[in-house]
Amino acid sequence: MLFRPTVVGLVALATSAVTVSALSLPVPVPGSLDARSPGPAVAAPRAPPPKPKKCKKKLKRKAWHTLKKKEKKEYIDAELCLMSKPATLGLPAAANRFEELQSIHQIPAFITHAVGAFLPYHRLHMHAHERALREECGYKGAQPYWDEPRDAGNFINSDVLDPITGFGGNGTGNGGPQPGMGCIHDGPFANFSNNLGPGYFQGTPNCIYRFVNDTVSLMSSQPYVDECKAKPNYLKFWPCLEAAPHVGGHGGVGGKMLDPIASPGDPIFYLHHTWLDKLFWEWQALDLPARLYDISGPNLPDPFAPPPTPDPGSLPLVFPTLDKFPPPEAFVVPPGSPQPQGDPGNVTTLSHVLDMLGVIPSATIAEVMNIGGNLLCYEYV
Repeated sequence: MLFRPTVVGLVALATSAVTVSALSLPVPVPGSLDARSPGPAVAAPRAPPPKPKKCKKKLKRKAWHTLKKKEKKEYIDAELCLMSKPATLGLPAAANRFEELQSIHQIPAFITHAVGAFLPYHRLHMHAHERALREECGYKGAQPYWDEPRDAGNFINSDVLDPITGFGGNGTGNGGPQPGMGCIHDGPFANFSNNLGPGYFQGTPNCIYRFVNDTVSLMSSQPYVDECKAKPNYLKFWPCLEAAPHVGGHGGVGGKMLDPIASPGDPIFYLHHTWLDKLFWEWQALDLPARLYDISGPNLPDPFAPPPTPDPGSLPLVFPTLDKFPPPEAFVVPPGSPQPQGDPGNVTTLSHVLDMLGVIPSATIAEVMNIGGNLLCYEYV
């Protein structure tokens, strides 16, 4: 199986913008394996299920720009701690705990994008990262988020990309997998060598590379957020969010963040997807309890689906040209990759299992729909 861009990605070959109502990062189409394709995924031992507990003291997730310098340093130091801790689960090519968290995204990417589980899956992934920072590296805070509408159209000057108090700046040179994809050379993660990616590749060390695109980053602006929040149900909300705001952050930072499979190799990923989780919860909170357990969508993406029909008044989507993606062979889905679990058919339900590959206990969608429930216990401030 091979990942290909959906309608906007293909149109981007010839033009820079198109108006549609939904977009995802690449979705799978049939393809053949080649010698550079990764091997089959290796299942890790599953952690024991969590004991039910009540949410009493919620972690307060804050915007990055509101954190004090000391708080930013504590977060970055905890991330560097995960990068220095040896891997423990035997996941393919993952050399440290940071990369095991990246594996949560890389190995099952085929069944976690352009599908109904997209938002619940990433919600649990953010929880796994937050939990590792706190339990393994002594971090006392909560997972921060990037308030992207504040910087939309001007990512290049965001304090998230500050070389001193942030995650380092834009890439320079040609160190990435394609020409023009430069490695970052400043900030705390400049020397990190990532064993996962591009795409499904494993065991080929690569840098954190970026190619900031502030035309694409405009899709993280408030009008796009508002358009999604106006959707009446999950079946319309999820594709909208996976489209503009999701791609706005990934494509706006570019480089490794634009890699739909291995993007957690750039630590900015966790700030971006925590912001998306915030938008998910804000949409849910607009109509509680009706939206608390509203879930739908397919379990497998449809590579042959016709282009989406634009909703009236849809905002234009702008997508980077395909020369800024990793090589196509990096998107060949390995044999033996995970398949959806927990649903009776191809429709996502509350019983759908979100497999965390042993990094933390897996959970069902029902268990993660409430961020102040038994499993999750946080709020956005």
